[in-house]
Amino acid sequence: MASLHDQLRGLVYSTEHGDTCPVCRKPLSECECADRAEAERLAALDGIVRIRRETSGRKGKGVTTISGVPLVQAELKTLTKELKKRCGTGGALKEDIIEIQGDHRQTLKEALETRGYTVKLAGG
Repeated sequence: MASLHDQLRGLVYSTEHGDTCPVCRKPLSECECADRAEAERLAALDGIVRIRRETSGRKGKGVTTISGVPLVQAELKTLTKELKKRCGTGGALKEDIIEIQGDHRQTLKEALETRGYTVKLAGG
C-alpha cells in the first residue's frame, strides 16, 4: 500500500480524461482494477461449490448458502435468479455468496451438479 504522502499527491481529476482511479492512477475508462480483482477472486477458488445451511444472525430463520461458484459477478446474478426460481423462494447475492431462503440443499445440489460443478454439502 502506498504511503499517505503518495496517496494525497496524485491526480484526482483532469479536464482531459475526467476522473481517475485512486489505485492505478489511470482514467476510469482505462482502469483495469475491477477486472484484475475479479480474476484474482476466481483464481483463489478451489473448484468445489459448497452448500451449507445457516441460521446465525437471521433470528432463527434457515438460509441455504452457496459459495465457491467459479463465475464472474454478472453470471452469478443470473445463476442466483435461476436457483431462486427453481426453489420457488426468495434469496440474494451477497459478497459472492448466494443465499436462498429455506433449506433447499438437495434441490440446489442436483441443480448445480447438472451444470457440471463439483458440489459438496458442508456444515449442518
